[in-house]
Amino acid sequence: MRLGARVWNLGKLLVLVGALGATFLLSFFVSMRVALWAREVKVPSLVGRSINDATSLLAERGLSLRVDDNQRADDRVEAGRVMQQDPSPGTVSRRQRTVRVWISSGSKRTVVPALVGQSERAAQMRVQQDGVSIASISEFRSADYPADVVAAQNPAPAARAPQVSVLVNRGETAATFVMPDVIGVEGERAALALRRQGFRVSIVGTQPYPGVPPGTIVSQQPAGGFRVGASDAISLEVSR
Repeated sequence: MRLGARVWNLGKLLVLVGALGATFLLSFFVSMRVALWAREVKVPSLVGRSINDATSLLAERGLSLRVDDNQRADDRVEAGRVMQQDPSPGTVSRRQRTVRVWISSGSKRTVVPALVGQSERAAQMRVQQDGVSIASISEFRSADYPADVVAAQNPAPAARAPQVSVLVNRGETAATFVMPDVIGVEGERAALALRRQGFRVSIVGTQPYPGVPPGTIVSQQPAGGFRVGASDAISLEVSR
């Protein structure tokens, strides 16, 4: 056989061997990818599920569950259900991997203290110490309770809630009277009569009024018809 023919045959053999090798490598690579793909799963979302449901859902995908010993408060997830997980939902993971979860202990609510009978100031200090806030303060007036003292609360003491509403007594409404018109009355006599009723009365000045007897009231404050309380000052001016 001539040398050229031998070289040609050898070349074809090398090409065939190379093609077979490439085919083998490609098949090996595809097989490995298929094998790896078959062992990979997406981690499902477990948030809001019970431990039993989460365990079953993971088992269907060849994954296992590990519950963290420390529960965490969460206002959005009820107690006893998953509130957080690692890896997160949608993560691609190999089978047999463990998914760690944290269980909700429920809403972060504190115990409402007893506030009835305390002053408004003391009640505000107490709820701050206990981590509770006052939602609203309603007021009423009554002689049956001390002034500025909490008469009722909602919710009741020992309830678990973040806020509490209170009802505060502002005390009995002070009595008021209609101011009489005392202009033209003798000043000292009118002042004495008003003082006997508990009012604070003072003659603050005199003015000349021709034709009016000296000592006669010519001006008053408040004016007649206005309502006054026992603590209000009444000022009178008289003629001279």
